[in-house]
Amino acid sequence: MNDSTRDTTRGPRWSRALVTELAQASAPAHAAMSLAAAGVPVFPCVPLQKNPLTRHGFRDASTEPGIVDGWWRRWPNANVAMPTGAVSGVDVVDVDVHPSGHGFEALQLARGAGLLDAPAWMVSTPSGGLHVCFLRQEPVEQRSWQVPERHIDFRGDGGYVVLPPSTVTQPDGEASPYRVIDIASRQPGGVNAAAVRRLLDPSRTTRPPVDLPRAGARPDRLATWVATRGEGERNRGLFWAACRMVEAGERFDVTANVLGDAARSAGLPDREVITTIRSAYRVAARLGDDAVSRDRVGPSRAAEGVRL
Repeated sequence: MNDSTRDTTRGPRWSRALVTELAQASAPAHAAMSLAAAGVPVFPCVPLQKNPLTRHGFRDASTEPGIVDGWWRRWPNANVAMPTGAVSGVDVVDVDVHPSGHGFEALQLARGAGLLDAPAWMVSTPSGGLHVCFLRQEPVEQRSWQVPERHIDFRGDGGYVVLPPSTVTQPDGEASPYRVIDIASRQPGGVNAAAVRRLLDPSRTTRPPVDLPRAGARPDRLATWVATRGEGERNRGLFWAACRMVEAGERFDVTANVLGDAARSAGLPDREVITTIRSAYRVAARLGDDAVSRDRVGPSRAAEGVRL
């Protein structure tokens, strides 16, 4: 990546030197100030978590030194994150690692199909996954999306990612950091998110089920609908219904109880049920308008990220 990758006087000014500085940052506060100075908007997240501390989440991201410095004076141990897409100039292919599987095979499939150019840099994530980072090449909107069955997400417009050297606590109680593990030595390419999505999840181009519950359907009706899903539709149906309950402001334990029994009766294994519901809440945490607490997720208007 050339040091003049973005040499405009306004907006993000990414360069190999800036990513190297990010890789060498001793603390999230240091990374936040460096990025803000380069025109990259940032915001704080809960220490050891991915949830925003600001009221409107990634929409509060700023490049103003006084605002950024004030956040980390208030929350000195906060993690640092940035919105993805046009606002930061960065699109991210997020390779997840879950107990039920990982997204590395999907990543290789997209690479083999010639849909992924050389990334600008890559970040290892606390779960053992990967953030493959591309610079936005064209002024064309690319909305965030998720393919839970493939354990892979796309973070573009309407999304955000946590950045190095932030640290996140894992389910086993261990705290692990985000680390920059590779920086391009030549001019990087971009990513056609729509083409990747079509490859990994061609069923999204088909018409939705005719019996799809209406928006705002009661939880018991959502559960009844999930219970009637056949093989090949169960995981997607559970994910869609869980997202509807997230948008209604339901707690995770309520959703897991109401929809979990329905999904198990349809034939989904217990582990896949919990993983899918967690995926819905994770998408809401990344794409939603409001900060997310441990127990409750507010309404999400980032519908493209969660709607079938």
